[in-house]
Amino acid sequence: MTQNYWKDDTELFKFIREELYTAVVGDIMDKMGMQRQFLPPQIRPLKEEMFIVGRAMTVLEADCFEELSPDSKNPLMNKPFGLMLEALDDIKPNEVYICSGSSPSYALVGELMLTRVKMCGGAGAVVNGYSRDTNGIYEVGLPVFSYGPYAQDQAPRGKVIDYRVPIEMSGVRINPGDIVIGDIDGVCIVPREVEDEVFARSLEKARGERMVLKAIQEGMSAVEAWNRYGIM
Repeated sequence: MTQNYWKDDTELFKFIREELYTAVVGDIMDKMGMQRQFLPPQIRPLKEEMFIVGRAMTVLEADCFEELSPDSKNPLMNKPFGLMLEALDDIKPNEVYICSGSSPSYALVGELMLTRVKMCGGAGAVVNGYSRDTNGIYEVGLPVFSYGPYAQDQAPRGKVIDYRVPIEMSGVRINPGDIVIGDIDGVCIVPREVEDEVFARSLEKARGERMVLKAIQEGMSAVEAWNRYGIM
């Protein structure tokens, strides 16, 4: 039986920021049989020190090939950006704007979008594509994880067609409300239905790893450390 050390998201996210990292969380999910929870390795923080944690506000993007399509039978094709503006306005505190579904050939988040995320109390953005306005994003101060900087705009190339629906990135399913955690080593998704066990066990393992590190620094061999702690 695992012990929870938090009573709500505010306390949980504080524990995660102070004590956890993606490697230990991923290790625990591996042990629990969830071995495909990391997003593609191309999705990186714009700055190495960026750390993100929050609940997924999922956004579904699709490619298009002109900004407006007057002959389309779909009203969204005549709406610049599709539902992107509505999605941005729907961000809740501690949510991550997480977007996928289109070809990764243009920017899916920029300075103005991230500013709106910040004003809504959001935690940052993770996109399966590029980001732009990099210096402006640095000024906003929220973490962004993407394929990197690339200024090509989504306006004539893609539209948001839905949000708060399930999305996938390279086979990793992300449901609205799942927890997103990212750092220099990648981004992993913790399904809501197992989050209590995952994070309780992750905290225990992270604290154990600190003991092992101290023991090795004091001269303990790797074999002895493994035999004593079962952690490496």
